[in-house]
Amino acid sequence: MRGLTLHRRAVHAVLAVLTLVGVFVLTAAAPARAGENTFVEVTPNTAQAGTRVNVRASCDNANNQQATVHSDAFGRVVLRPDNGFLTGAVTVPGNKQPGDYPVDLRCANGNTASTMLTVLNMAQPSKGPATGGGGTAGDRGSGSLLLVGGLAVMAVAAGLGVFGGNRRRTRPGA
Repeated sequence: MRGLTLHRRAVHAVLAVLTLVGVFVLTAAAPARAGENTFVEVTPNTAQAGTRVNVRASCDNANNQQATVHSDAFGRVVLRPDNGFLTGAVTVPGNKQPGDYPVDLRCANGNTASTMLTVLNMAQPSKGPATGGGGTAGDRGSGSLLLVGGLAVMAVAAGLGVFGGNRRRTRPGA
């Protein structure tokens, strides 16, 4: 009987230690409330150099105050309150080198957030590709000549059809 009591005491001691460790871990690992809803997003997040991007952010409970966004892609932008969020727009300079650029948000309440903007800098063609000429690509007069010639061939074919049809009807006894 004595062994059974000793065994129960040991089990109770282990459970007490585990309970204390659990309480300590849960209280130490409680998530911080500040900054829980702090974010920044750039739309589109992949943009051609020279195009405009929109920035939308949230500074948790401080969305009624201005905030700033900074990036090497476009510099510093002030975000203003807009329907519960902070918004702004900026144009990526046309000569910006392609690459990934961090976009960093700084809120008035001290919260921060970050996202990434990918800048593309593809050369824009100045005119259409030289794909070779078709039958009408050379000089200006050949397209009109082909059109007139095609209409003339169709008129002759229609005339022959009408003339041939009338001839059969006028023949007696056929």
